[in-house]
Amino acid sequence: MTSEFYEDEQFTQAEADIGTRRAFGSLLPFLKAHRKRLSFSFGLLAVTTVLSLVWPILLKEAIDGPLRTGVYSDLVWIAVVIAFIQILTVVLQYVLRVKLEVIGQDVMLELKRRLFDHILSLDVAFFDRNPVGRLMARVESDTESLRLLFTNTVLLVVADLVLIAGLYGVLFYYNWRMAAILTAVIPVIGLLTYIFHKVTTHRFLEVRKRMAEVTATLTEFLHGMSIIQIFHRGAYARRKVFDANKAKFTEDVFVNIAVCVFFNFVFLFEYVKIGLVLILGSGFGLTAGLMVLFLVNIWRSFEPIFRTSEQLANFQKAVAGAKRIFALLATESRLIDPDKPVAWPGLKDAIRFENVSFSYNDDENYVLKNVSFEIKAGHSAALAGVTGGGKTTVISLMLRLYDPQKGRITIDGVDIRDMAKTELRRRFALVLQDIFLFPGDVTANIGLESDDITQERIAEVARVVAADRFIEKLPDGYKTEVSEKGANFSRGERQLLSFARALAFDPEVLVLDEATSSVDPETERTIQSSLKELMAGRTSLVIAHRLSTILDVDQILVIRRGEIVERGTHAELLLQNGYYSRLFHLQFRNRNGVASNV
Repeated sequence: MTSEFYEDEQFTQAEADIGTRRAFGSLLPFLKAHRKRLSFSFGLLAVTTVLSLVWPILLKEAIDGPLRTGVYSDLVWIAVVIAFIQILTVVLQYVLRVKLEVIGQDVMLELKRRLFDHILSLDVAFFDRNPVGRLMARVESDTESLRLLFTNTVLLVVADLVLIAGLYGVLFYYNWRMAAILTAVIPVIGLLTYIFHKVTTHRFLEVRKRMAEVTATLTEFLHGMSIIQIFHRGAYARRKVFDANKAKFTEDVFVNIAVCVFFNFVFLFEYVKIGLVLILGSGFGLTAGLMVLFLVNIWRSFEPIFRTSEQLANFQKAVAGAKRIFALLATESRLIDPDKPVAWPGLKDAIRFENVSFSYNDDENYVLKNVSFEIKAGHSAALAGVTGGGKTTVISLMLRLYDPQKGRITIDGVDIRDMAKTELRRRFALVLQDIFLFPGDVTANIGLESDDITQERIAEVARVVAADRFIEKLPDGYKTEVSEKGANFSRGERQLLSFARALAFDPEVLVLDEATSSVDPETERTIQSSLKELMAGRTSLVIAHRLSTILDVDQILVIRRGEIVERGTHAELLLQNGYYSRLFHLQFRNRNGVASNV
C-alpha cells in the first residue's frame, strides 16, 4: 500500500475519543512498578530547587553586606558557599537525570513489548487496513515521544513550576508590594500560553500524521528500490517523497511561526518587569542587593516559562502519541478465541468446507461463493484454476486468518471457530510462493529456534527436500547468516528452505501454495519424489498453477471465480473434457509425451 493512503487519512474515531486525561491515565499502570524510584527522583528535584533559590539570596547579602561595608573576608565565605551549592546542584541534577532516564527507558520498553504483543494478536485483516509505515511510527516514534515526556518534559515542567513558586515566594518575603505588582503580569502570560495551546494543539497532531506519511513513503520506496530502478521510477519516487516532506513542512512552518510569536511576546513581558523594578524599586525601598535579587529572580522566572512553553511541543507530541498508542491497544481482533475452546480433535475423519462464502470487505463482493468440499484424513487434495479464482483464500480461511461471512469450516465435525487459533494453526505447515526468511542463520530459519527441533532433525528434513546439497556448500554450512530478505540465496534455494521449515515441525496437515513455482525443473523433480513420500498418509492440500505437480493427488478441486466448478482425479477431469481439461491442454500444448501422464 503506497503513501496515497495517508493523504486523505483522518484521525480515527477511536483516537479522537481518547482524551488527554484518559491517554495519560492509561500510562499509570506502567509507572506503578517504579513508585520508589519516582519518589526518590522527585525528592531530589525538591532539594535541587531549594538549592537554586539560595544562591541569589547569598548574592543579595554579599552586595548589601561585605561589598557595602568593605569586609571582604565575609565575601570570600559567601563565594565559597555559592560555589559549593552550584557543584552540589550539578551532581544532584546528574543523579536525577540518570534516574529518570532509567525509569523512562524501562517504561517504554514495557510499553513497546505490550504494543508489539498486541499487534501480534491482531487478525490479518487489520494489517490489510494498516500499512507497515504507520505501525512503525506508532511502535517507534510515538513511544519515543512518550519517553521524552517522562525523561525530559515532566522533569522540566514540574521543576520549573516549583522554581517559579519559590522565586516569587522569596520576592514576597522581602518586599510583598513590589512582588504583587510583578505577579500581576503572570495571568497575561498564562492567557497567552492558553491561546498558544488551543491554536497549536491540532496542528501538532497534524505534524505527527505527516511524519507518519514521510516514514511510510520512505519505507515503501526503500523496500521496492530494485523495482524503482528497473522500471526507471526514480522521478516518481522523488516526487512522492518530496510531496510527503512538503506536506510535513507546511504544518511545521505554521507551528514554528506560532512558537516564535509566542516567545517574542513572553520576552516583551520580561523586559516590562525589569523596567518596573528599575523604575519603582527605589520608591518601594529596595536596597541595591534587593534590587539585584529581584532582577535575578525575574530573569530566572522567565527562563522556566520559556522552557515550559517549549515543552508544550513535546507534550503535544506525547498526547498525539499516547492517543494513537492506546487506540491501537484498544483495537480488538475480529477473530476471537472462544471462552472455552474445543480441543483439537485429531483429524481422524476429514476437513470440510460447508457452503462457505467470503468477502474481504464484508460486502456482497464474495471471493468465494457457496464453496463445499472435504479432504479426507490422510488423503491429498489440490486446488486448480487461474489466478484470482480464490485458491489462496481457501488456505487463509482454513488457517483461520479470516472468518467466512457464510457457512463454516469443520475438522472432524468441529467448527474451527470453536478452537483456539494457536492450537489450530500449529497442526498445519504452510509453504507459500512468497518466501520470507528471518534474520539469523540457516538453522534458525528452518527450526525457528524451537526447543523441540534438534540439529539432527533440521539436517534430516534438509536432506528430504534436497536442501542439504546447497547448504553444505555454504561457507559456514547451517550457521551461514541469512541477509536481509534472504538476498544471499536464490529464489529456488529459499523455496527449499521453506520446505525444510514446514517439514521440521512434522505437521498433521501439509499446505503447499505454489510451492514449486520458483524451482528449476531438475530441482522440482527431486522434491516431487520426496513430497510423494511425505504426503503419503498425511493430509495435504496443494495449490498449483503448474498442473504437472498435482497429477497424483487423490482429488482435484477446480475453482473458477470463487466457485468449485469441477472435482475429481486428474484422469477423471480429463475425461470430462471440461474447464480443467482445457487448462491442462493449454498448458502442455507444445510439450511432447503428455499422454503418458494421463
